[in-house]
Amino acid sequence: MECMTKHHPHDYLPAAGHDALLPCYDLFARLLGMPKVYATLIAQAEIADGQRVLEIGCGTGNLTTRVKRAHPGADVTGCDPDPRALDRARRKANDIRFDPGYAERLPYADGEFDRVLSSMMLHHINGDAKAAAAAEIFRVLRPGGRLHLVDIGGDAAGDHGPAARLIRRNPHAAGNLGDAIPRLLSTAGFDCTELASTPHRILGRLNYYRATRPV
Repeated sequence: MECMTKHHPHDYLPAAGHDALLPCYDLFARLLGMPKVYATLIAQAEIADGQRVLEIGCGTGNLTTRVKRAHPGADVTGCDPDPRALDRARRKANDIRFDPGYAERLPYADGEFDRVLSSMMLHHINGDAKAAAAAEIFRVLRPGGRLHLVDIGGDAAGDHGPAARLIRRNPHAAGNLGDAIPRLLSTAGFDCTELASTPHRILGRLNYYRATRPV
């Protein structure tokens, strides 16, 4: 998602890394085993009918559309800065609202959502923007609302394969490791709990978090 760099034509990192690769993004997600990750995140979120659910960094809408299929009584919204990805997301579902927007300046009112979901988005944001994004998520959640997040995690010195070691040397991914995510969310005011940590053959390890806005 958001990634300011003089080498990139956007002020965000597209879902597939480059615009030209966007048509392959859904295939990449399947090859990475993301449907299982989405199912785990949705189960952890415990979404109920009538709740308002926001996915930040929704990309082409893979998670967002699964949320709506699993919970048709929920009001589901996806948000992403990439207009090309949003066009693809809108073609997948006409009962989901997809809005342009950045995680660090969300276009929503205070306390508008019961759940915010984030799947493999946080490592796309540069270090300066992470704190702003966490504060914005806190703002748009109602008291008692929850963020459910999955992303690259674990320790930098873990026993990972060559692909995972290369990915983890990237400054954006490195900013997720150790206790960086719980510290980020706790600083924003959340009560944060790590729900699971699972090995991944390419990414090394994925960590799942629940962060609750106190009542």
